[in-house]
Amino acid sequence: MQVSTPTSTSKSNPAARRVLLCVGGGIAAYKAVELVRRLRDAGCDVRVAMTQNAQRFVGAVSFAAVSANPVRASLWDEDAEAAMGHIELARWAQQVLIAPATANILAKLAHGLADDLVSTLCLATTAPVTVAPAMNLRMWQHTATQANLETLRARGVQVIGPDDGAQACGEFGPGRMREPADIVERLFAAMPGTGPVDAAASTRDLQGRRIVITAGPTFEDLDPVRYLGNRSSGRMGFALAAAAARRGAQVQLIAGPVTLPTPPGVQRIDVRSAAQMHTAAQAALPADVFIGAAAVADFAPRTRAPDKLKKRDLGDGDALTVDLVRTPDVLADIAKSARRPTLVVGFAAETRADALEAYAREKLSSKGLDLIAANHVGASDSGFDSDSNNLTVYARDAEHALGRASKTHLAERLLDLVVQRLTTQAT
Repeated sequence: MQVSTPTSTSKSNPAARRVLLCVGGGIAAYKAVELVRRLRDAGCDVRVAMTQNAQRFVGAVSFAAVSANPVRASLWDEDAEAAMGHIELARWAQQVLIAPATANILAKLAHGLADDLVSTLCLATTAPVTVAPAMNLRMWQHTATQANLETLRARGVQVIGPDDGAQACGEFGPGRMREPADIVERLFAAMPGTGPVDAAASTRDLQGRRIVITAGPTFEDLDPVRYLGNRSSGRMGFALAAAAARRGAQVQLIAGPVTLPTPPGVQRIDVRSAAQMHTAAQAALPADVFIGAAAVADFAPRTRAPDKLKKRDLGDGDALTVDLVRTPDVLADIAKSARRPTLVVGFAAETRADALEAYAREKLSSKGLDLIAANHVGASDSGFDSDSNNLTVYARDAEHALGRASKTHLAERLLDLVVQRLTTQAT
């Protein structure tokens, strides 16, 4: 099938970067329409090829309208294939982007199959190929999918995403397609001559580094049933662990009580209390980098009741007094350890936006940190229980406003700063 618009040839720009967008058959296909728009806004000439299943989610007419170019969806288009149209399209492309890249498409690419238009184009082109995976979290974590990705990475295929987040199937975890703005940013970072190169997009810039990350809350038990805790979901720390592993690091993730799946390639240790997290963090040294993304409780009950507390245990009054004691300071103790990592990075979660910088800088200084990521957790669309965050990273000599974005995207940006610091200290 070929769908065109009256302006399809007049809007083509021969000097523009030529991007062939291949759309796979998943619910995330609806995001690909916005992806075309953002690519064109960035100055690209975009043509779209769709799988048959992709057309069940989004019509070809939508892509023709936003790309201002014909849309291809079949090898059996007589008009196009009279001139070997799929070969011409494969030669035309300077960059191939597959979004969403389903588990099926990744498997076809890894094994060199060419049984439809998209897989044939990918096998026939010599242009760089980038994939933006999107699938159910269990499909993403399956050993077959991960093996296919390793094969593709070894061939030089760039992999962007996926994000952690809520999925159409009702589950939460890795497998959600990266947002179009993030994909375009990453794509341009890897394109020669189109902007500064983002090392994480094309190289494993943390290869050989050991990184320890804490994530999630700690629970401090009052009795076998009740505890003191906080609302930390662990998503930011898990996003950092996943991103660091993708960039080649050996990652140990020390996780408080959360329900998130372990990112591929990450060694995970589960703990419950601040004391347990402190012990695990000390045992994880030495390391090149320590990132304390966990929301560790500052206080814990002095004693834990052996049995569930009853109302009658309160006596005649209507109040219960709990004697609290300070917990070990995981982050500060790592920073002053004799085996201190090269970089120690902390987080400051604050509810007062007007005092965020002051609180963060005080914590940076008092705990002896190298970097601290400050986030405002009072907003409904960032911080705890959210897929996004709003970070500003402070150092003694610098400030980096990363802004509001998905936690997966911010994890990459924070690791960019970590890599820059490691590189600077090594020179």
